Amino acid sequence: MTNNHLTDTRFDSFGLRPEILQGVVDAGFEFCTPIQAETLPIALDNQDVAGQAQTGTGKTAAFLLAIFQRLLRNPVDEHSDHKQPRALVLAPTRELAVQIHKDAELLGRHTGFKLGLVFGGTGYEQQRRQLEEGVDILIGTPGRLIDYLKQHVYNLDSIQVVVLDEADRMFDLGFIKDIRYMLRRCPPPSKRLGLLFSATLSFRVKELAYEHMNNPESVTIEGNKVTADNVKQICYMTANEEKIPLLIGLLRSLDNYRAIIFVNTKRGADQVWGFLEGNGIRSAVLSGDVPQKKRLSLLNRFQQGELPVLVATDVAARGLHIPSVTHVFNFDLPDDAEDYVHRIGRTARAGESGNAISFVCETHAFSLPDIEDYIGHKLPMEPVLTELLAEITPDSRVRVSHVKRNDRRGPRSAGGHGRSNRTRKRIPRAPQ
Repeated sequence: MTNNHLTDTRFDSFGLRPEILQGVVDAGFEFCTPIQAETLPIALDNQDVAGQAQTGTGKTAAFLLAIFQRLLRNPVDEHSDHKQPRALVLAPTRELAVQIHKDAELLGRHTGFKLGLVFGGTGYEQQRRQLEEGVDILIGTPGRLIDYLKQHVYNLDSIQVVVLDEADRMFDLGFIKDIRYMLRRCPPPSKRLGLLFSATLSFRVKELAYEHMNNPESVTIEGNKVTADNVKQICYMTANEEKIPLLIGLLRSLDNYRAIIFVNTKRGADQVWGFLEGNGIRSAVLSGDVPQKKRLSLLNRFQQGELPVLVATDVAARGLHIPSVTHVFNFDLPDDAEDYVHRIGRTARAGESGNAISFVCETHAFSLPDIEDYIGHKLPMEPVLTELLAEITPDSRVRVSHVKRNDRRGPRSAGGHGRSNRTRKRIPRAPQ
């Protein structure tokens, strides 16, 4: 890692409270990233902020420090309900909510604030009890937060700070009605601090900001640079049948790598995982139907280096902060050009360098012109040399085991896949 992504602005130059600065020291921070240097003075002056910056540039620390300072400056009134949250952080995905909570624990360990974490998929009663016992800072995804709110487990009457993280992703996942529902139940914008962060400040995001914030000051960092400079991007023009041999050949040529492989469909992810496992490359699949506990376990094993490869659908393209991801593979080019940027943003985070390798195949080649138009430059194309292709036989693929429908507690699939593939009626995706 380098410090080229940092500014000359120090965290101790903002007048942060000592207990906050101690958390900053614990985290190993000294100098700010550009988004932190630009937004913190505004937020600490109690002005709303709408910030745009690339993923992995330190937005989470920026709004957490602002929250801590605001709450310490404005202690709980003796006549108010001490159990109700005073700050609300809304995130589009459970993975991002978990990461924000983890960062808040580190940066805020000396503040004495009680943190709450709420997301769908697991821990319903445990999360409910946590809210009933009282929290100062509530972090979560919209669906379950609204569930508890409608049950009057907590209220938003005492909110002093509201944060919308990855606001553009909120639109992508259809959460905007939920977001508006919650914001209307908070104190009016003039009575609270509003912080909005997004990879893109599109018209719809700006409209949301100006509807529910108090004249936010817009901050854009590197607005003309869609992708990070320290990501080396290359493409291979490949036939469909060459993709698996090329992927395995490239992975075998790497040393000490941590790679995320993006595939457009769950079925495709299963296939890629099966060939990786069958050819000696340990991996796991992260997709929408992996149970939450298994999902968190897989992410932890990947972060710890136990699994060198994560095969993912776009459920993992946003909201994950995994240190030291060396390579991102677009096994399938995404249909949406913006998703390309979000995917490759999983590498080269916090000043590190990384590699983004994309397969331009017969099925998805039509997406390439839109991606190049979006990022503003042509992607370099490498030839598919024979020596790059691993010798792969069709029967080397490991198959996902099937579990009978009535065997709810049947065996999981092999190799860390974590998927029970029983036949069942497809139901709508539950709120996050």
